[in-house]
Amino acid sequence: MVPAFFSKAMILFNCDYSEGAHADILRRMAETNMEQTAGYGEDPYCDQARKLIAGLCGRTDLDIHFLIGGTQTNFTVIAAALRPHQCVLCADTGHINVHESGAVEACGHKVSAIPSPDGKLTARQIEEAWHSHWDDETREHMPQPRMVYISQPTELGTIYSRKELQEISGVCRRRGLYLYMDGARLGYGLCDEDNDLDLPAIASLCDAFYIGGTKVGALFGEALVLRHEALKEDFRYIAKQKGGRLVVGDQDDRMPLGIQFLELFRDGLYFRLGAHADRLAVMLRDFCRSRGLALPFSSGTNQQFVTMPDSVLEELGRKYGFAYLRREDETHSTVRFCTSWATREEDVRELMADIARLC
Repeated sequence: MVPAFFSKAMILFNCDYSEGAHADILRRMAETNMEQTAGYGEDPYCDQARKLIAGLCGRTDLDIHFLIGGTQTNFTVIAAALRPHQCVLCADTGHINVHESGAVEACGHKVSAIPSPDGKLTARQIEEAWHSHWDDETREHMPQPRMVYISQPTELGTIYSRKELQEISGVCRRRGLYLYMDGARLGYGLCDEDNDLDLPAIASLCDAFYIGGTKVGALFGEALVLRHEALKEDFRYIAKQKGGRLVVGDQDDRMPLGIQFLELFRDGLYFRLGAHADRLAVMLRDFCRSRGLALPFSSGTNQQFVTMPDSVLEELGRKYGFAYLRREDETHSTVRFCTSWATREEDVRELMADIARLC
């Protein structure tokens, strides 16, 4: 449906990391390129970024670590949290279950997937999964649930409300489960038109979460926030063991992680970038609805899933990159169009014009 490679002439909506980094980040990195700093995240820029993020979360009891990418952050946190016989619960569409090549399992922990039509877990599902284990007299023969993994937004572009997160957090605390939020696209979730969560709420309700930079304007990097005391212990040892500590001043080819997050959060750039991508995605969403096309998930984020005739998708695939999700019937499939912090409005309007012509 979509070409296996992209020509230079193609307009890409297949993911939100097709571009490099925001110009402000590149400028600041160039300005500091020749400075000598301490290694392993102990440089002044990382310290400033930690203080800035902690302030945005409204807490002073947080440990903040900078890691390289989302998959690495996920398996490092899970490896730090779980003993060898324990598992992590997630939605069946969760990134750790579908898109990380078994990274968590490779570290020795089972991912126990729970069916979810919209990519979200409910407090009731978590409660049932806990009881399913602990009410079974043969439980010692099965992995023990110890962590719940969720994403904000989910892989389907949906978001958790404050009420839903409060309910999930409540179950996790009653049942002794760590609650961990994957925030690879958190900037787009926070800027969703229907979002009622903010960083202070997430920091108080989750035991750990990360703020994604790779998909929201940075060259690479994720800011991991740890609140639960047990997760903080020896985390730097585990991050080093898992390859999560960059060698020189938190740099690779002189690209500091701390500087990137300082630029993203110093004056609200992170939120402006998220709002930009969401606005363009919602514009595309509303247009598709106006053309009578089905959108199987309710999303106000930068990920929009649209069901179209295969013949239309084949034609669009010659000009645009997009991600295939699933077949709906003999002649229709659902695909994902993904905007980013760098998407141009004229490209979205061009896509809309071609959809109008073909549909």
